[in-house]
Amino acid sequence: MHTLSLHDIKCGLLNKKFSSVEITKRFLGRIEKYKHWNAFITVCEELALQSAQQSDQRISNGTARELEGIPIALKDLFLTKGIKTTAGSKMLYNFVPPYESTVSQKLLDAGVVLLGKTNMDEFAMGSSNLTSYYGPVVNPWSRDKKLVPGGSSGGSAAAVAGYLCAAATGSDTGGSVRQPAAFSGIVGLKPTYGRCSRYGMVAFASSLDQAGSLTATVRDAAIFLSVISGYDEKDSTSENRAVPDFKSFAGKSIKGLKIGIPREYAVEGMSDDIIDFWKKGGKILEEAGAEVMEVSLPYSKYALPAYYIVAPAEASANLARYDGIRYGFRAEGKSLKEMYENTRTEGFADEVKRRILIGTYVLSAGYYDAYYLRALKIRELIRQDFSSVFQKVDLLLTPTTPTSAFAFGEEPKDPVTMYLNDVLTVTANMAGLPGISVPIGLDKLGRPLGLQLIAPHFMEELLVQVGSVLEKEANFPTLGEAM
Repeated sequence: MHTLSLHDIKCGLLNKKFSSVEITKRFLGRIEKYKHWNAFITVCEELALQSAQQSDQRISNGTARELEGIPIALKDLFLTKGIKTTAGSKMLYNFVPPYESTVSQKLLDAGVVLLGKTNMDEFAMGSSNLTSYYGPVVNPWSRDKKLVPGGSSGGSAAAVAGYLCAAATGSDTGGSVRQPAAFSGIVGLKPTYGRCSRYGMVAFASSLDQAGSLTATVRDAAIFLSVISGYDEKDSTSENRAVPDFKSFAGKSIKGLKIGIPREYAVEGMSDDIIDFWKKGGKILEEAGAEVMEVSLPYSKYALPAYYIVAPAEASANLARYDGIRYGFRAEGKSLKEMYENTRTEGFADEVKRRILIGTYVLSAGYYDAYYLRALKIRELIRQDFSSVFQKVDLLLTPTTPTSAFAFGEEPKDPVTMYLNDVLTVTANMAGLPGISVPIGLDKLGRPLGLQLIAPHFMEELLVQVGSVLEKEANFPTLGEAM
């Protein structure tokens, strides 16, 4: 399987090695050929070819924009004007937004060709892509067994890993970009909270959600991030600060940087393979001139339980809007109350209902102080932990996940064990920090593993700088090479 990075495609288009129409047709052909992976909910074939023709005209007359003619995909929770947006749920099975999300608009303004909308866990609630109303997504790395691609951005991860698009958007609330990137052998970047606008993203947990990217390389992630970043007056949580040229940091020397290895991230149940690759990652950075040292983040162990109070609480408030009245799915009832009950019973699947109920419970009278307020206090202590550590080191190196991707039917049957998939990623969301997952190698079963880098607020350039060193030395095989 011959793969081209987003950067390669950009150079190839500008140097007239191929046209946008040619590369778009190639991706559309692969989407059709591998539709059993179920990576897409909606494919925009006609629109994509039309956009590609327009891009070819711009390239030929010298008016090409930053991502002109490059075919990408959008996770199906970014609103797209005139194109169905479902958030992986029956509740929005027929919803066609009247406006565009800021992130997708920035990409369109940069000249991308939109191939379609990718599959995802319902309302971004999941870490396996098994909870989508449109069926599970198959990891392209599957061999003798069907593997999950991770979640909730599993469709985007599978699309990039299987070369169905050049890059894709994801969203990361507790690891939903980085965890599927690790499971699928690609790069997943979660920016600082506030770096990218959340306007027009279907909300899960508003203080945690952040748009991110799934790409083939660290350089691609940097190029993509430069386009989707920036202040948006329509989002009150968007930060008004300059956007660096992130790609200029790819390949820069890391000599003299201090890298912290948090001892608390050696969690119970972590595979021997990931422990070995974690050590290898530290050695790579040391040999490249960085100083690697052990550090402590004592409140990290409370991050997951605190997250599963804060996130469901915000979800229960955000999902209250789905009532069958204004848009989306509606189930009839003999009264208004019965119509609400029937709509929400039939429109939401089990995982979403579970989180709404948890959220409603922790926000209810008598439990608000005991659970929600306490979780917010833990969140502040986690932030302080990171602030303290970042006075000693420039960056943290951790595994992205405790294990590699699991097979269909082998997933944990109880929800709490499934939630442990996020144990190494939620801390960055709780503290609003940027993180990146870089593929580091294959385990004994031939399944991808990733290492995570976490940087201080708005220091994504450090992720690019150090991530590109890890990537180069890891020399991770492409899917075709590995197969």
